[in-house]
Parts: sequence; C-alpha cells; structure tokens
Amino acid sequence: MADTRGFAALDRATIDVADPALYESGDPVALWAHLRATSPVHWNNHPPGPGFWAVMAYQPALQVYRNTDAFTSELGMRVDSDPAAVEAAAGKMLIVTDPPTHPRLRQLMNSAFLPRVVATLEASMRRVIEPLVEEALRRDVVDFVSEIAAVLPAAIICDIMEIPQSERAMMIDLTSKAFGASVGGEAKCPMSTMEKTEAHAEIFLYYTELVEERRRNPGADVVSALIQGDLDGRRLTDEEVLLNCDGLLTGANETTRHASAAGLLALMENPGEWERLRSGAVDIESAVDEVLRYTSPALHVTRVAKKDVQVGDQLVRAGETVALWNSSVNRDETVFPDPDRFDLGRAPNRHLTFGIGPHFCLGAPLARVELKVLLEVLAEKVTHMELVGPVERLRSNFMWGIERLPVALR
Repeated sequence: MADTRGFAALDRATIDVADPALYESGDPVALWAHLRATSPVHWNNHPPGPGFWAVMAYQPALQVYRNTDAFTSELGMRVDSDPAAVEAAAGKMLIVTDPPTHPRLRQLMNSAFLPRVVATLEASMRRVIEPLVEEALRRDVVDFVSEIAAVLPAAIICDIMEIPQSERAMMIDLTSKAFGASVGGEAKCPMSTMEKTEAHAEIFLYYTELVEERRRNPGADVVSALIQGDLDGRRLTDEEVLLNCDGLLTGANETTRHASAAGLLALMENPGEWERLRSGAVDIESAVDEVLRYTSPALHVTRVAKKDVQVGDQLVRAGETVALWNSSVNRDETVFPDPDRFDLGRAPNRHLTFGIGPHFCLGAPLARVELKVLLEVLAEKVTHMELVGPVERLRSNFMWGIERLPVALR
C-alpha cells in the first residue's frame, strides 16, 4: 500500500494531478492513494485553464463512463487538448464522437479488430518479436523501449492497413520518430521536437496518398473499410478517413509501447512474478490483464457534462470537465485488494485500462494479443533480465510511460 503520510498536510487546492512533472519524477501512486481516501471526486485546479473534476475512484468513474446521456466526448478526451484541433475532429474522429454517429463509425472500423482477424495477426506478431528479442540476447545492452516495445505495434498497424512490404521499414522508422522520446537524452535538444513534428507530417502525407490509392484499388484493410463504408447514407470524406487513420496509429502505438516497457520493469522489480510467468504457474491471459492494470498507460480520459449531474458526492455543472484518472481508478482498494502489488494471477481483475461502455477501446483485442505474444516470447527465450541504467520517464499528464529502459537480457 502506498505511503500517503507525506500528503496529509497538503491543501487539496495546491495538488494538481495533471502536473506533467509528477509523472516524470514524482510519486503519483502515493498521491492517488491519498486522493482516493480523502477526495475521490474533487475539483482540480490546473492553471492556466479553468480546472476540472478529477475522478480518482472506481465507482464514480464507472458511472461517468456509462452515462452518455449526461456526458459528451465531442469537447475533447484529454486535459490540455488543443480546442481548435478538437473542434476540427469532433463528430468525425471516433474518440471524439457521440452517439448516434459513434456506433456507426465504430462499426465501419470494427472489421479490422474482430477476434478472427486479430488471431490471424498473432503469427505476424511473433515473426516481428522473436528476432528483436534474439538480437537483444546477442548484445550487452538494449533500450527496450525503442528497440523492442516501439517496433511491434508499428509493424502490426502496417499489417492492419496493408501497407506494402517495401514501405514498412520507412513507416516503422517514421512511427518510432513520431512517438519517440520527448524528455531526457537527445530530446532535451529542441531539434528532437522538430523531428517528431516532421515525422508526424510525413506520416500524414503518406496516409493521404494511401487513401487516394485505396479509393482506386480497395482491399480488405481498415483504410478500405473506412473508404467504402456507409455512414448515414454517405461515404466518409478524405478528412474523416485520415483523422481515423491517425487515431488508430496513435492508439496502437502509445498503449502497447508503454504497457510493454512498464510491464518489463515491473517484472524486473518483482522477480517472483517473472518466475511464475516463466514456469507457467500463471495463465498468460491473467498476466496480460495485470500488466494492463498495473501500468495503466493512458492516465486519464475526459468528458464534459451536458447537464447538471451528480458524480459521487459532487454536483457537476453543465459545461464542466470531468477527468477519469484511470491509473488511480485501477488501484482502487475497494475493487483491487492490495492494489500496489504486481500479481500476475490477480482475479478478478476488472480494470478500466481500456475504458468501459460505448467508448471501450476499439483496439483492446489487438493490444492484448500483442502483449501476450511479447510475454510468451520473453518467457521462452529469456532467463535473466537486468536493469543496467537509469529509467527515463515520460513528462506527460496523458500517458504514464517510460521513454528509455536500458536492459540486459540473457
């Protein structure tokens, strides 16, 4: 259990759970525990914005997730969203779309994430991961984030979009740059931010050309499904297709990359769990769920109240933002006994890493299988893992992640 004594004297008005520095070098786990115990739903001041209601506990988060009548997703899904960008994407991009459009758009994209489709990708995932791990075994040190965790989701999104083999190395490289380090190391140089922006722009241009090509020669991929699909009696515009391609790329890369890296760190910090995994003492599906709960890569998701509504013991007024702090919710003591313990056999494990309700993460089945294959390959090929340098964490209030994880695999 996290030690919350250091927070006892703090004025709640001075605590900002959306301070990016907290996730780079602070102790968010202890702070979350303190807030769950003292103010599970509270107003969080977040200069220079107006602030938001922070939901730190499981039951009130569940209430907001399920109540699409009282809350909208079309005014942004994260703290510090760019209002202009949200306005441009609202009602067009899946994650910032409400019913009745949301379920219809989701149905168009769902074909790429059906269980039978994801099952066919499993062999492809293994073909990607095995040589990466084998190469790591031949070297003294690897950065697990950039050299393993970031490569798998980028390669699989290429499969889903049926990007030609001749162009995949380029796309994986661009994706690694676009979603690479944002703090520490080379990222302290301003050029790093410029390179990330340029990589995003190149990816967007590539998708523009891909959409044009698929309009001429449609296939069985998700891009073609978006292009050919019927949404309320019409075809999607190029802008709508591009926005949802970008959303798929972001979601596919961020969740798996950060869960994989943080999961490996948790295994190194808990060698008993690593041995349980290697010996087959725990079910692999259970292990995947615990990695997802314990690492909770997406720190929060926001909704805006459409009308006055009670959340927990607080009255939320129409127009106010509510932030569901998933990482804290997934450590709620009333739902997860001994929540700060990494337990690969935890059951039940009703975590909300992928949300719940109408906006349950479309790519959840894919992320689960990616993590499953990664854990299986590690358990098969690696006997010893050692951290051989400082862990560099992401400075972000949206993704709880690791930027660099230098390890030796044997």
